[in-house]
Amino acid sequence: MSTATTPRPHGLPDRSLNGKVAVITGAASGMGLATAERFVAEGARVVIADYNAEAGQAAAEALGDAARFTRCDVSVEDDVASAVALATDAFGRLDVLFNNAGIGGAFGPITELEIDDWDTTFAVLVRGVFLGIKHAARVLIEQGEGGSIINTASIAGQGGGAGPQAYSAAKASVINLSQTTALELAPHSIRVNAICPGVIFTPLMHSGDESDAEAMVTELQPIPRRGEGSDIAGAALWLAGDDSTFVSGQAITVDGALLAAGPRIFGRLKNTRNVHRMVGMTHGTTGQAPTVRRL
Repeated sequence: MSTATTPRPHGLPDRSLNGKVAVITGAASGMGLATAERFVAEGARVVIADYNAEAGQAAAEALGDAARFTRCDVSVEDDVASAVALATDAFGRLDVLFNNAGIGGAFGPITELEIDDWDTTFAVLVRGVFLGIKHAARVLIEQGEGGSIINTASIAGQGGGAGPQAYSAAKASVINLSQTTALELAPHSIRVNAICPGVIFTPLMHSGDESDAEAMVTELQPIPRRGEGSDIAGAALWLAGDDSTFVSGQAITVDGALLAAGPRIFGRLKNTRNVHRMVGMTHGTTGQAPTVRRL
């Protein structure tokens, strides 16, 4: 575990999380576990809050004295409040809350979805984030030292076609909730941001069939490697630390340029097929002729 405290050049703040305390929901596996491991390596103490008691307890034991575990259903307010209370009881304070717990949720044709499945999806993915923000903010406001709240959204919440309807709508809600609460909590120097992962190889994502998932990534994702939990942990580390104290209300995309690729229309439509052979400028419907130079 890294505990280095060597100051950075020119008086810039240390990148580590020495002395900080974080609660991470959904931290028994995947992105949450990778983040818990990274936070502890950077000097933080963490509360692992997860529905899976066996995996969560094992994760906390592996991380040693810097970690505690509590079973947590993030859709249940008492569970979320207890996770936040464990941080202050065990470690004396709270600095970071990472609302990361998630499920795949309801899927299938919109005409066939069951309302209970829809409601459960939103209970975990949206109500869970609301409860985390609510109870973390109470502690952070009382401490009076600011803090960082990080919410896991998704590129599925940034447009259509990147996930099932319920999941996508829920993640869009997380992005908006992050923005609105960032404004509300800014006077207390409490920052609220969302991370929007793309295809990240976790048990939730591949359900045990990694080869099929990798084939899909190779076809669709511009950066030719698979996303890992450590990629999300790195983004969370930055948002949790002192280098991002002027960053709030943002949805930070971590997806190997998948969202930037969009529908991949350019170069496929008839009038753009030979674009790689030309350079120039088009002016739309202004009446000005395009300028084109063949390469």
